[in-house]
Amino acid sequence: MDHTQAAALPVYTGDDLGAVYTPARTTFKLWAPTAAAVTLRLYATGTDAEPGARDMGEYALIRLENGVWSAILRGDLNGVYYTYTLAFDGPPPYRTTVVDPYARACGANGERGMVIDLDAAAPAGWAQDARPDLPPHARAVWECHVADFSGNEHSGVPAEWRGKYMAFTLDDTTLDGDGRHPTCLNYLKRLGVSHVQLQPIFDFATVDEVRGGYNWGYDPLNYNVPEGSYATDAHHGAVRVKECRAMVAALHRAGLGVVMDVVYNHTFHRNSWLERTVPGYWNRRTPKGTMTNGSGCGCDLASERPMVRKYIVDSVVYWAKEYHIDGFRFDLMALLDADTMNAVRAALDALPGGRDILLYGEPWAGGVTHMDPGAVPADKAALDRLDARVGFFCDATRDAVKGDVFIAAQGGFVNGEPQRALRLLNAPGAWRSGEGGFAPGSAGQVVQYVSVHDNATLWDKLCFTARRADFDDPAPDLLAENRLAAGIVLTCQGLPLFLAGEEFGRTKNGDTNSYRGPLRTNALDWQRAWQPEFAALTRYYRGLLAIRRAWPALSGAGGEPAPFLLALPGWLIGFVAEAEGETGAGELAVYYNPEPTPQWVDLPAGRWQTLCDGTRAQDRAFGSACEGALELPAKSAVILQRE
Repeated sequence: MDHTQAAALPVYTGDDLGAVYTPARTTFKLWAPTAAAVTLRLYATGTDAEPGARDMGEYALIRLENGVWSAILRGDLNGVYYTYTLAFDGPPPYRTTVVDPYARACGANGERGMVIDLDAAAPAGWAQDARPDLPPHARAVWECHVADFSGNEHSGVPAEWRGKYMAFTLDDTTLDGDGRHPTCLNYLKRLGVSHVQLQPIFDFATVDEVRGGYNWGYDPLNYNVPEGSYATDAHHGAVRVKECRAMVAALHRAGLGVVMDVVYNHTFHRNSWLERTVPGYWNRRTPKGTMTNGSGCGCDLASERPMVRKYIVDSVVYWAKEYHIDGFRFDLMALLDADTMNAVRAALDALPGGRDILLYGEPWAGGVTHMDPGAVPADKAALDRLDARVGFFCDATRDAVKGDVFIAAQGGFVNGEPQRALRLLNAPGAWRSGEGGFAPGSAGQVVQYVSVHDNATLWDKLCFTARRADFDDPAPDLLAENRLAAGIVLTCQGLPLFLAGEEFGRTKNGDTNSYRGPLRTNALDWQRAWQPEFAALTRYYRGLLAIRRAWPALSGAGGEPAPFLLALPGWLIGFVAEAEGETGAGELAVYYNPEPTPQWVDLPAGRWQTLCDGTRAQDRAFGSACEGALELPAKSAVILQRE
């Protein structure tokens, strides 16, 4: 199906696709304009392998306007599973079975959708759950995988809840239950971040939900259903819904927002439920008819087409409304078109409190796609078309700080190649100057980071560039480089984000692509977190986060002007920011020394007090005041407050 044929299909604008449940009846609606007939099949269980499995009948759907098929069944169908069988005239004529793309629950491994009473599938107090008030200047994101969070045997989480949604509901866990060293949520609520970004929690394809397994989850199967391997019971569809909501509510009670990593750029299966429902419509194709491969999976979704765009918008709004999600991180956002991203932003803004919901993504693709004529990719070149509150990851800052993520031995500003300071100065959002002829519309549009789930962890990258084979050695020079990297990210204007465990030197022993596991490679090492040298690193991160919260100008979220750059010798960087913090009005002076030796700098006029000396950071001044000149420790970020 080419773009002309796709454009000729009818568009449905209603908000009732899927199985809309009431105790008295359920209304089923499916958009399938090219089908000749659609049949609904009901089942007692999510798979035929379960006790009590039986068919519960077939029902023909009626064709309505705008390509929609519908059936209304009387009675209480909560917990009943279903699929659709579609017949096509061809040539040649054929039939196919699909799970409802709008299914809100499913059975084990997503093979059947399930009718669900969402009100009944709610944890205690869900109606009172509310998003925490997290002002823009205080926002900082901690990226984590559900299984990684508690999967370590020393996490203090009971074995049956390790790697599950329910591990997040425990707020008093400690290392091996020792009562002294917080882990999981008990640790996280003390760290000082504002949001937890969860790697995909929608139902994905490659983990057997019954037998177990591991995957990061960038292999979408059912977009509007929580992943079952994180639930205590994958067979009964309401369990995953209730437990996923319980996780969100627990994070909210801890004062933390929840960002959901979403993968609307492709489906895992080329012959996905979507593609089976309207063959040729959902995925992009080359002029020769093959599916495009900008995702690396050979099945890019055609977001620029009206019903694909509607599906993405509907899905995001559903998660925001029914799971109280506080933000969305879009994987390979450049595979989506700018108009779709703006439509998502507008739809979220229309929700109560929706303007506070975060929205950002990767402004790149994994390869070449083939959008319909007139569509514009949501990449960095499209910043002038994107709403200023659609954010993007800043790979320029990332690579300038620590070296190219694809070249293991290449260093950056903090680890041996300080000449990258010139690129750092031009990194979009670091000081609001554009690189490559573009600039963000606002500081909050820029996500600043040096490590995420992709590529090497920050600690492993520092080990690579230092030619160290022992990833467990808390070497003083590597700790200093880690602290300097954190000091840069947490004093840049923009939204800071870091990989869970970066703050205690998280290692994957050099594995740069651990998406298929094993869990022991990926799980947060709670013993490492409390090793003295790494615990000190965590305290440093905690102090920097406190400084950032206390001095809003560091984020630039209030529209503050770009900091004033200081003229410094060599590769030193320094700037002064006008600031008004909780400690009073004044200025902050920030210095970065990438050299392996201490360096002297002249200070701006006046007396200055220390908030961060490169090893210690806190939001109240400490030590003696200084004026005139200051010796910057080797490999350090120093933050001063004018008296």
